[in-house]
Amino acid sequence: MNLILLEAAASGDVFMTQLLVMVAMFALLYFLFLRPQKKKDKEVQLMRAKLEVGDEVLTRGGIIGRVVSLKDDTVLIETSGDRTKIRIARWAIEANNSAAERK
Repeated sequence: MNLILLEAAASGDVFMTQLLVMVAMFALLYFLFLRPQKKKDKEVQLMRAKLEVGDEVLTRGGIIGRVVSLKDDTVLIETSGDRTKIRIARWAIEANNSAAERK
């Protein structure tokens, strides 16, 4: 009878150890990958919200242009010396080069 109780206690200890290891792995994953990515996403979203006319921006496609007008979900940018204008989605803006120069 005592042998059965010892085996049950040992299997419970193994389960708790495995559970503790899984919780520790999830915490490590969260602090190494998920939390920094969420922080970066918030910074990019704030940068897009603070765009102003005249800012020089870089799109995800690699196009560099100057902001001509802003609407809710779109931005009109001027891309070259011959004043070519492109309307792009606000989410497509990767960086605001003017904001980096102001700092």
